[in-house]
Amino acid sequence: MYDVIIIGSGPAGLTAAIYTGRAKLETLVVAGVTSGGQLMLTGEVENFPGFPEPILGPELMDKMRKQAEHFGAKFLFQDATAVNFSSKPFKVNVGSQVFEAKTVIIATGASAKWLGLESETRLRGRGVSSCAICDAPFFKEKKVVVIGGGDTAVDEALTLTKFAKEVTLIHRRSELRATKILQDRAFSNKKISFIWDSVVEEILGKNKVEGIRMKNVKTSEKSETTTDAVFVAIGHEPNTYIFKGQIELDSHGYIVAKDETKTSVEGVFVAGDVQDYRYRQAITAAGSGCKAALDAVKYIEEHFS
Repeated sequence: MYDVIIIGSGPAGLTAAIYTGRAKLETLVVAGVTSGGQLMLTGEVENFPGFPEPILGPELMDKMRKQAEHFGAKFLFQDATAVNFSSKPFKVNVGSQVFEAKTVIIATGASAKWLGLESETRLRGRGVSSCAICDAPFFKEKKVVVIGGGDTAVDEALTLTKFAKEVTLIHRRSELRATKILQDRAFSNKKISFIWDSVVEEILGKNKVEGIRMKNVKTSEKSETTTDAVFVAIGHEPNTYIFKGQIELDSHGYIVAKDETKTSVEGVFVAGDVQDYRYRQAITAAGSGCKAALDAVKYIEEHFS
């Protein structure tokens, strides 16, 4: 029996663990097999407060984990496979093991959708990215490509124009799906050009992105173009499959939060990108992890003191 089980180990989950540990709560972090969240796929992080020099994403996550361990949080580097929130104490399954807790904080995050190319995986962090706000400053006066056609893609393209020399948006359809105001901004920006009815079949380069190979979906014609970076912006998917039927999710699968951290089940709290589809930043995730932890501490004081 733990006071709190935190599912997830990105900035939200680790910050929550720091706070619950400092509050002397018995804390278990079910960190996952691939722990650390999306920052583990990020190169240099320049926008996390407290680091005047860039810090590598995995290094930042390692420091946060050690800080949580310093305050007594225990870590299990396996994936949560099921939960039962229908009765108390809450149950979290990790394979054949079952752990019980007075309260649970869900911080499983969201995963960027990828194209599924071998070259994309190999060059991730070497010019392949899913976050313009995070990585755009590394491509000042460079040529970059954005893949997608919705609000996320156009937002990424507009962000990149503040740094890059040229931004090419590649979309598999003949028109954008983004809201009209974003489309107007993109079409009026002289740095942005468009390639329609096309899909990227391969990202070129050995140790860094050097170009892409495309196919026109209408003519099947193939072509190549040079680029210094590829930003994949085809959406994000919240990591909530084990919570279906246990708590309220919205139509896109994100956890519905009330009063910022409360879920539809009293005593189960949420933090980070698993409920935040707007900001998706390490610092906002960390802030919501703090809030969820403080609310969990208060919940335990009110119900178990």
